[in-house]
Amino acid sequence: MKKLSLLFIAALSMSNIMAQDITDAVRYSQNEVQGTARFRSMSGAFGALGGDMSAVSINPAGSSIFTLGQASVSLSNIGTKSDINYFNGMSSASNSKFDLNQAGGVFVFNNTNPDSPWRKFALGVSYDKTADYENSWHIRGINTNSNTIGNYFLNNAQGLRLDQISALDNESLSTAYSEINRMYGFNHQQAFLGYESYILEPFNDTDDNTSYTSNIRGNNFDQSYTYAATGYNGKFSVNASTQYGDNLYIGLNLNSHFINYDKFTDLQESNNNAGSLVKEVRFQNELSTIGTGFSFQLGAIAKVNEELRVGFTYDSPTWYTISEETTQYLGTIRNENGTNISQIIDPYVVNVYPDYKLQTPGQIRGSLAYIFGTNGLISFDYTRKNYGNTKFKPTSDPYFSEQNEIMSQNLRNASTYRIGGEYRYQQVSFRGGYRFEESPYKNDAFYGNLNGFSLGLGYNFGNVKLDFSYDHAQRDYNHQLYTVGLTDAAEINSKNSNFILTLGFNL
Repeated sequence: MKKLSLLFIAALSMSNIMAQDITDAVRYSQNEVQGTARFRSMSGAFGALGGDMSAVSINPAGSSIFTLGQASVSLSNIGTKSDINYFNGMSSASNSKFDLNQAGGVFVFNNTNPDSPWRKFALGVSYDKTADYENSWHIRGINTNSNTIGNYFLNNAQGLRLDQISALDNESLSTAYSEINRMYGFNHQQAFLGYESYILEPFNDTDDNTSYTSNIRGNNFDQSYTYAATGYNGKFSVNASTQYGDNLYIGLNLNSHFINYDKFTDLQESNNNAGSLVKEVRFQNELSTIGTGFSFQLGAIAKVNEELRVGFTYDSPTWYTISEETTQYLGTIRNENGTNISQIIDPYVVNVYPDYKLQTPGQIRGSLAYIFGTNGLISFDYTRKNYGNTKFKPTSDPYFSEQNEIMSQNLRNASTYRIGGEYRYQQVSFRGGYRFEESPYKNDAFYGNLNGFSLGLGYNFGNVKLDFSYDHAQRDYNHQLYTVGLTDAAEINSKNSNFILTLGFNL
């Protein structure tokens, strides 16, 4: 990673900056409470149960199930293994790290008035990690689709004036790179990289030229691509709930969300194709994203009888404000009359963009739980979430309006099913669960469904509880290298494993 000076970029319209798209929207719309070990060991099927800090995070009525104040803290080891295929080039990658994924507490206040139907109140605060972005891998393959990184720059350049994508006389490449983005926007900036690196060739060497060809030609391209991401999505919640009568619990969560996401990609391409002037390209991109958001949850749990409980939760949309910064590097080697000549565009510029808004979809959750006295329980959760309602804002912006229409057409109303059970023997609890999450995409061949299972153990010492869980999930998806031009995708089989240890105690 390079040490860079800062040049701030301003723009009057969001459509003049960089290309936020459906991939970004889905990334921040998908989340789940990683939670306590007990919660994870039952695959998160806790909407009608309560009595656990992570259960409170998915149904705020669950805090009133506690008879005493409770607190818990959870440590996790998160592991990801990916098997990747790109034009029959196979590779594998694995990542693992330890993290604090949950902490929180609830205080319970019993109503001393025996004539009041409001039996008790509960107040709580909690932190939960809802997504982990840690992942890195490398692929290499021979692209036989005649598709080259040159097409990325060509697609961005077509229709743009040559004098708007090239440096002025005696102007440094760094200054031109910065000024072109400030004056004209992201597409012009990418076209500038392609032109100044000799990848693009104008039809006419005049200021008003708007047509280009690529100096990279042929049918076969040796491409290697490195992807590295870090960061997470989390939320802080303030909870309030109450018990009304003997059988009804209702609650509210106010949630403050935050995003921290960094991504680095490095494409290296070479060719020996006849007629290709440019023989080698190296293109690097770095993205740094931070965001804050707000949402709320309303929930209820009802005891139908001593054994059967029913839960319902409404999660509002999350309203995010997101800030992004990017850096780029482009190097080429071209062969002119038998001589290799290198061209490097390393602007040492950080593009700092205006904030934008993202509204992720809300969801509803219905839950059932059956309690077998003190011996155990079985629980089922069903969640429905319409990813097609995801929106970039302001919706009046032409580019955002276009992206919102793309999401409406390509994303769907997706369901999640979770089932979990627990069996208690004296102080020991044995747990297990299964979950199935539908793809947010209508085309689940592009981004597949998720299947997962979980196991766990718990021991109750009295005032202190110790729980351990293991859960595993798998999903197949395609990672498209770029949104335009070089749109070929790596096929990825991703497996995620989590080990969680939770310490719980009475307050």
